[in-house]
Amino acid sequence: MRFEIGKGPVQSLTMAQQHASINIKNKRASFDYELVETYTAGIVLTGTEIKSIRLGKASLVDTFCMFEKNELWVRNMYVAEYFYGTYNNHNARRDRKLLLNRNELRKLTRQTKETGFTIVPTRLFINEKGLAKLVIAVAKGKKQYDKRQALKEKEDKRAMDRMFKK
Repeated sequence: MRFEIGKGPVQSLTMAQQHASINIKNKRASFDYELVETYTAGIVLTGTEIKSIRLGKASLVDTFCMFEKNELWVRNMYVAEYFYGTYNNHNARRDRKLLLNRNELRKLTRQTKETGFTIVPTRLFINEKGLAKLVIAVAKGKKQYDKRQALKEKEDKRAMDRMFKK
């Protein structure tokens, strides 16, 4: 706890609390896809990329994963350029390698060989050690009527919650 002039006690956030607040979600993934199985993967990042993610300047919109030479890569993930970065700054939409063990990679390749399955990033977060992690899911695309059904269920749940609050 520290004191500032003219103010009461101010509590500063610890480093772990700051990292815990970074939780970037891909809300569209759960709407467009039926998520079958999830994995947590590490990401290979440069110095300015991790600084931008810690500031919350990243997005998973239109992001997808694909295999290239038995390695899993995330494509089209947006990480804003770091404001204080110099000529060492990174490209905002570059391909980034995902870190999984060999058994997980084999299992993912087997699952994606089946028709209709794909790998979709669902959440980006910073763990307690300060490392960026990406939650990916093996997903199957939803049909239009499935999406309508999901919207109807969501609206029914909201209506029930409103009735119980009264």
